[in-house]
Parts: sequence; structure tokens; C-alpha cells
Amino acid sequence: MSQTHTIEALDVASANVIATGLHKKTKRVVNGLGSLMGSKEMVDLTNESINTTNVNLPSSLSSSSSTTTNRKHISEQPWTLHNWHEHINWLNFVLVVLIPAIGWYLALSGLIPLKLKTALFSVFYYALGGASITAGYHRLWSHRSYSARWPLRLFFALFGSASVQGSAKWWGHSHRIHHRYTDTNRDPYDARKGLWYSHMGWMLLKPNPKYKARADIQDLNDDWIVRFQHRHYIPLMLIFAFILPSIIAGRYFNDYLGGFLYAGIIRVFCIQQATFCINSMAHYIGAQPFDDKRTPRDNWLTALVTFGEGYHNFHHEFPSDYRNAIKWYQYDPTKVIIYLTSLVGLSYDLKTFSSLAIKQALVQQEQKKLDKKKNALTWGPSLTNLPKWDKAQFIEESKTNGNLIVISGIVHDVKGYITEHPGGQLLIKSALGKDATSAFNGGVYRHSNAATNVLANLRVAVIVESEESALKFAARRGEHYYDEKKTI
Repeated sequence: MSQTHTIEALDVASANVIATGLHKKTKRVVNGLGSLMGSKEMVDLTNESINTTNVNLPSSLSSSSSTTTNRKHISEQPWTLHNWHEHINWLNFVLVVLIPAIGWYLALSGLIPLKLKTALFSVFYYALGGASITAGYHRLWSHRSYSARWPLRLFFALFGSASVQGSAKWWGHSHRIHHRYTDTNRDPYDARKGLWYSHMGWMLLKPNPKYKARADIQDLNDDWIVRFQHRHYIPLMLIFAFILPSIIAGRYFNDYLGGFLYAGIIRVFCIQQATFCINSMAHYIGAQPFDDKRTPRDNWLTALVTFGEGYHNFHHEFPSDYRNAIKWYQYDPTKVIIYLTSLVGLSYDLKTFSSLAIKQALVQQEQKKLDKKKNALTWGPSLTNLPKWDKAQFIEESKTNGNLIVISGIVHDVKGYITEHPGGQLLIKSALGKDATSAFNGGVYRHSNAATNVLANLRVAVIVESEESALKFAARRGEHYYDEKKTI
């Protein structure tokens, strides 16, 4: 008697605990308001505030019932004149809406005029902060797509603070959650909730805490620069986002207020909005050449304002690749920056996915699109749905229906096609009631693929003795029928 063997299944609950990092004894980092641009209700970084039951099973992703309190969270309540203010994250509203609005008023009203040198400096300072977000916060710390020496990491931490997008620890944690739970309720900037929500709504509205999620950030906790920046985020943010550009503009251009406004407030607004476009526009507009199961898309326009982050469909398929764009004409200065820093030893271990894996994804997606187009057309009855006749039955059927012809083991009724036959009626009439396989396949004419397609719509039966010929003939036009005995 043979012994029955069972392959042990991976315990999903335990695997989720590993994915969240709850199995590790991690260093606790004092918050220091490093998650200033986030929401404690959506993302909490401490072990104490989340238990394993919260990350137990994938089914919990779509949970819609509250088990922690009888009172619905404000996000589950309709907006009214009495509770509208409870829906809003007021700290983020001040940082993302109110302060920029004041800044734009001062700029557009002409109260603080823009000087050319200050404008050029603002663009340069924008580039420093933008590169620190894309090359540092995103590709280095969120995805570990390469490694960097401490001087480069320190640069990214300092000028990443200048972008006022939270600490690298909070940013990286939130972004890993986004990749883990893309297009689910636990996705911090869930694109399914609409363009406005994925752009700014997720920051301005209080999220439902029952969808709180966690990702493993042990590597971020182990980086002393990340810990330092997280602890001291507020002073670093104030210094590098506002004080330093004001001092530089004042010292060299005699324009302290212009430096504060244009290289500070306006610049921060622009870089925040550019980053938000990744969460919104890059999930709504553009092509999906690698996969279309989720919302990310390749958007060249977004890439222009985000240093190459717009090729989001590629990025979500190959997140640990230090590149976001792989074609020579695609704009991705961030990958160039990373590559150049590797030449001088500031970065190393640049990761790329194999060209085979990338080509496979492209071909699979192209095939999926072709299959969709193909399925929208009528290709004639399948051989498996046709009745099976033996030769004797065909002869009998031909006595009552004089329009039957056999070609490659398939019976066709050509009654409505006789007058349309390009070779003339006389030729096709000469084949009625007969096997015209040899004539069709080159004996008289070597018929085109189009002729084969026309013929497929005239099928009425399959000759049992010629099933193998029928299968081969159907395979010529892309039909494939699999059976152990190679029968229909």
C-alpha cells in the first residue's frame, strides 16, 4: 500500500507577521514628528500599537465592519454641517493647503516680487530636494534598489527634509505599505477612491484606523542616518526647507523674503504636488505595457516633473530595479544620478531585473491585449462543439444537403458562399459532396489565411476518421485543442 504524502502549506497568518516585521525586536525610534505629513490613524510605526491579529489574513483587506467600537469612525459617517470639521486632518491642511495658499497670494499679488537670481536658485533647490526624494526616500530607502555610503545618505536625509514630506522612515514605511496593498483599503493612497483622494485627499481626510497597516522597516531602523533624521525631523525640516534658502537668497541676492517665499514655500508646494502626481496621475493616465491587473501606469508627463518617477507600471512590476525607465528616450534623471554616484563610489550594488523577466512581462501583456481583441471577434464554431460524423454519415447527409464539402476532416456547408467564391461558382460546385482537401491546400489553389477564416464560419461537423487532420488544419489559424489521445 503506497504511503500518502502531504506538502505542508505555508501558514498565511505567520507569513503576514514576517512581512510586517512583528517577529523582530526592532529599535524603537522616538517619533520626533517624523510622520508629520502622515496620519497616525493610518500608519503607526511602533510595535506596541499594533498586534498580530490586525495583519492576520488577506480577507481582512476588504473588511468593512468595525469590531473595536460601536461608534463608527468619522470616515464612515456622512458629511454634515455638524461634523464636517471632524473629517479633516487640520495639521496637514495647514501644511499642504493654507501655507501654500498664503505663499501664492504673496507671490501673485506682487507684495514680494520674484527676482531672476532667486528664481534660478529656487529651481536649483527644487532639484536638490526632488532628487533626495526620488533617489533617496524612494529608490534607496523604500525599495533598497541600491546601496549608498553615508555621505550620500546624509545628503538625501537633509535635503529630503527640505521637501517637507515627512521623515525617510515614515515615507518609506508608508510607501512599502502602498506596494504591499496596492488598490486595497489598506493602500494609504488607494487609487480606487478617485483621482482627488489619491492625489491629496488621503492627506487631508482622516483615514479609517481599522485599515491601519504595517510593513517591515527593520533596515530603516538599523540606519543611523534614518534614525537621526526621524528624531530631529522638525528642526531639520525648518532649517533646510525655509531658513537655509532664505539665508542663501539674502546673503547672495539680497532677497531674504524672496528666498523664504519662492525657494521655500512655493518650492515646497511644487515638489509636494509633483510627488502627489505619482499617487494620482500615474495610477490613472498612461499605458500599461507590463501588467494591467492593478492601476499603475506609465506616464511621461508625470516623469518630467518627478525626475523620472512617472513610469509607474514598470516600477510596480519591478520595484527593486534602480531604474524607472529602460528605453533610451524615456526621461529618468534619477537613474542617471544613481549611476553617476556609483562611478565615484558613493553608491553601489545597483539592482536591475533581468532583461528576460522584463521581456516576458511585455510579451505577456501584449498577448493579453491581443487575446482581448481576438475574443471580441467571431471565429466560427469550435471543433469541440461540432457533431462527429463518420464517412458513411457524410455521404448520407450529402444526399439531402447538396452543399456539403469536406476540407481537412471538417464538413462545411457552402450554400451561402457559392456565389461569393473568388475562384468562381463552377469550381466550388465541382467539389460539392466531395473531399476537397488537396485542391484547397495547393492542388488547385493554395488558399490564403483569409480563406481559412471564411471557411471556419461554414463548419457543420467533423469527420471521425480524420480528426487528426482537422486538428492540424485548425491549428494553422491559432486553434488548439488538447487531449491525451489528441482527439477533439
